Amino acid sequence: MAALEAAEAALGQRQQLQQEEEEEEENHDHGHEHEGDGEPAALNGLVVSEKVKSNNIDVKIPESELEAEEKGAEEERPRESDSNILDVSSNYPRDKHISIQRHLADLEKLADLREDERKPCPLCPEEKFKACYSHKLHRHLQNLHWKVSVEFEGYRMCICHLACRPVKPNLVGDQTLSKMGAHYHCIICSATIVRRTDMIGHINRHVNKGETESRFITVRAPKSSYEVVKESATDVQVLPNHSTPQKTDSYFNPKMKLNRQLIFCALAVLAGERKPIECLDAFGATGIMGLQWAKHLRSSVKVTINDCNENSVSMIKENCHLNKMKVKLNIREQDNNETVGNGEENSDTIEVTKMDANVVMHLRSFDFIHLDPFGTSVNYLDSAFRNVRNLGIVSLTSTDISSLYAKAQHVTQRHYGCNIVRTEYYKELAARTVIAAVTRAAARCNKGIEVLLAVALEHFVLVVVRVLRGPTPADDSARKVRYLIHCQWCEERVFQKEGNMMEENPYQQLPCDCHGSMPGKTAVLLGPLWSGALFNTGFLRRMLLEAVQYGLDEAQPLLKTLICESECTTPKHFSTHSPGDENKQEECGVYIRTPNTSVESYLVHGKRKSEEVLRGIAKRQRAEHSAEHPPFYYNIHRHSIKGMNMPKLNKFLNYLSEAGYRVSRTHFDPMGVRTNAPLAEFKTVLMEYSTPTYVGAQAEGPVHLPGDIQVGEEVPAAAAIKVEKAELAEDDQSGVSAAVFTQPYPTHCAAD
Repeated sequence: MAALEAAEAALGQRQQLQQEEEEEEENHDHGHEHEGDGEPAALNGLVVSEKVKSNNIDVKIPESELEAEEKGAEEERPRESDSNILDVSSNYPRDKHISIQRHLADLEKLADLREDERKPCPLCPEEKFKACYSHKLHRHLQNLHWKVSVEFEGYRMCICHLACRPVKPNLVGDQTLSKMGAHYHCIICSATIVRRTDMIGHINRHVNKGETESRFITVRAPKSSYEVVKESATDVQVLPNHSTPQKTDSYFNPKMKLNRQLIFCALAVLAGERKPIECLDAFGATGIMGLQWAKHLRSSVKVTINDCNENSVSMIKENCHLNKMKVKLNIREQDNNETVGNGEENSDTIEVTKMDANVVMHLRSFDFIHLDPFGTSVNYLDSAFRNVRNLGIVSLTSTDISSLYAKAQHVTQRHYGCNIVRTEYYKELAARTVIAAVTRAAARCNKGIEVLLAVALEHFVLVVVRVLRGPTPADDSARKVRYLIHCQWCEERVFQKEGNMMEENPYQQLPCDCHGSMPGKTAVLLGPLWSGALFNTGFLRRMLLEAVQYGLDEAQPLLKTLICESECTTPKHFSTHSPGDENKQEECGVYIRTPNTSVESYLVHGKRKSEEVLRGIAKRQRAEHSAEHPPFYYNIHRHSIKGMNMPKLNKFLNYLSEAGYRVSRTHFDPMGVRTNAPLAEFKTVLMEYSTPTYVGAQAEGPVHLPGDIQVGEEVPAAAAIKVEKAELAEDDQSGVSAAVFTQPYPTHCAAD
């Protein structure tokens, strides 16, 4: 302690002496030179010991004590500022470490590669990697530094072997020397991490905390790093990692283009019924969907784009400006000049909100609501049906296909309260599961639904429903949620009968007899599921018209398939208008109802009369769609016969239609057949028009056998060939030339 006090006193005297000497130098004339014989050597700071003259007392302080004192003072300063390291680094940006580069060429520039000179590695000490020629140094930089780097925002954090951070001393060797190990330098906080996996986890923790902006001057990502993607005449800015985003980034999936087109067609049909309508994109992300609505439908819609992520909201505003759209934020910000473009008050204006989706739907009423969260959408159904207007539309996209497609059945039970198994019709099962959850959510708000569209493809399940307000529609919709009895042996299925009475033998409801011929329990109870129709034919036709009008090429083939599926007809008998309609208009080859029959014309005579008219419209629609499409479908490969070649799918559809059954293809399965024929009759027709494998190897297409001839009997064509050959032999004996018979037989004749 005494030594430290003496050292502190000496330092104070030293600083005072330096100040006095500086004042003396300023007072002297600059033309005269100071005599240096009597100057103390303490000004240079390079002596072994120094004398401090104060009050005629000479104090001699050893250099070791001064160095120890200065070192302790330097160590105390970082300890005091450890808690403020991030704040200091954020306020004072610094240059990045030399191991952080964008390209390999930038790393080679540091080494200054020349063919005729030996150069050391800029990231390795001399004792680890000696100086070498350019070709060897290039391989060293590429293999030992660049390939093991960690990438972030276009930069590579290469491994560094320099003496940047001390590690624990080697206990085996010399205790005084400390070994410098390989490490990485963090591009965000400049921390040094030894292992690559730890470095990746360290960067991910920064990203999860929202600390994605680097604190180095030269690493901040410019705005030009955004990519501009164009879809349906709408430009949006997306991040380079839009397909695999981090937690704080926005997501843009180009594979969902078909989904966006279908939703746009549904909104365009609703905009034709009444205008203007208020529509909500509850999960905007980049805002591509809401921008397409506002850009194409113009004054017919009032678009609101919402997202709870601040980065997504900022990107939505930039994309609105990119597409020359006005941005309406709130009352305070609306007074500022933060809008772009000229126009009317409601034209080309998009409202952008930053709230939770449930809060937005609780606060306001909308005519059209689209839900597209990450995963399941059941958490937002109650809010969606709370304030949606009568005859409005709610569309939801579910991307939790692992649970809906029966890969995670416990998750399906937890989210949807539904028991399902993997079946041949699992995609339609997923659609009916989602609709059942939608029906229950709407019924809790005293509202019923009418399913307009249900699509289940590889990446998503899309459901579009119309909302019917009132307890009567709610009860009618709730009655259509029933359980399904599914046979696990033959894949036969039937919805359980209505009623609360217990049946003595529920297996009797199944058309098959697997329970009597097979041991044990053969069927399972699935559900609750939606048992009603999945499509509205009239609405699909109007969607097809909108797709043709706006040039949505990807949606048109799917909509035609859905129309055929809803009517349960083959594409050969496909027509874009139904024979029962009277008032029609034709546009682009598609027939639609005239505006005289629209809902808008009935909403101007008072509330009571309009409700009566709406009930009449609902009754008439139920009468027109009394013949609903049959539920579920059969996969032709699942029920094929071993050792037999099946007929072509389109020909098989014709065979079923000729047998008197309704039949169509389905979008759920490319090899699926939707028909009202029982499974036993389905297999009978398939067996009748299938051919044995050895016959199919020599003949193209199915061979139609007469009813009185079995597969094992001789075909009449083969017998005719034998008779012809016998006559040919007789003609050869009588001298008739056989050159005329050298042509091959037709391909449909069997060989001898």
